[in-house]
Amino acid sequence: MEALSTLAVDIDPRLDLFEEIARLKRRLNAVILAHFYQDPDIQDVADFVEDSLGLARRAQATQADVIVFCGVHFMAETAKILNPGKQVLMPDLRAGCSLSDSCPPPLFAAFKAAHPGHIVISYINCSAGIKALSDIIVTSTNAEKIVRQIPAGQPIIFAPDKNLGAHIAKVTGREMLLWSGACMVHEIFSEKKLRQLKVRYPRALVLAHPECEEPVLRLADHIGSTSSILSFAKTSPAQEFIIVTEPGLIHTMEKQCPGKRFIPAPPDHGCACNECPHMKLNTLEKLYLCMHHRAPEIVMDEETRLRALRPIERMLAMS
Repeated sequence: MEALSTLAVDIDPRLDLFEEIARLKRRLNAVILAHFYQDPDIQDVADFVEDSLGLARRAQATQADVIVFCGVHFMAETAKILNPGKQVLMPDLRAGCSLSDSCPPPLFAAFKAAHPGHIVISYINCSAGIKALSDIIVTSTNAEKIVRQIPAGQPIIFAPDKNLGAHIAKVTGREMLLWSGACMVHEIFSEKKLRQLKVRYPRALVLAHPECEEPVLRLADHIGSTSSILSFAKTSPAQEFIIVTEPGLIHTMEKQCPGKRFIPAPPDHGCACNECPHMKLNTLEKLYLCMHHRAPEIVMDEETRLRALRPIERMLAMS
């Protein structure tokens, strides 16, 4: 599979990749699912561009024979968990997730065993192995709603994102035991630079993802998932917004909110660190190649899939 990641240079430059991908989609009876953080070309060719919850629902409901997932590995795994009989393809299997990597299943299993009696709520940004150790999966869209449904007095472990967990604990008033994981992109945003940006754009509202650290969230006018941030921008009368999440979302925001201005929040250093390097591993060329070769493919043993399926189904029912 690794070789497929390097074949893009051999693509005939005369090919119209948009037309070729559309042709392959018809031939394979495929659906292309893409996250908001993907490159604009991939977003434009996808059938659906949504956040993690929306993509999970699309994967659950699809009638396609082949699911082509343009996102990171745990997202494609979720599609396979929900669709064992369908082929799930991914442009680049190396597109992982720093947050998912921060929670290895063996260490988390020991952590869980050390705290018996706790219900385990895990953010969907985790591996199938962590999902299999969980009682309920949540996304940044539905985490607050689901935590509020847990009976008072029931101890909760929240994994793997400590920042999202701390935010949900704050807004719900629930005490939760947090696994100390984090997203490298959302932790890089600078409170100091965000304050400077607010001075430069005094009319701009700050829209932030709850995976950001608390000092950054305190400066936000709205805190929510990517879909929530998009919805807020669409309905707000404001014309300028500072976006404190991966800037790939801005492509969809500009398409759905013509005339409004979106300013990406700066990272702590003068780099492109606010772009997820894993999401950006997927390219239009790799998307074409994975559909052409029907590989790389997501595969999973059935025991893990069934154990991981239960908490996802519980999430979908509760949200």
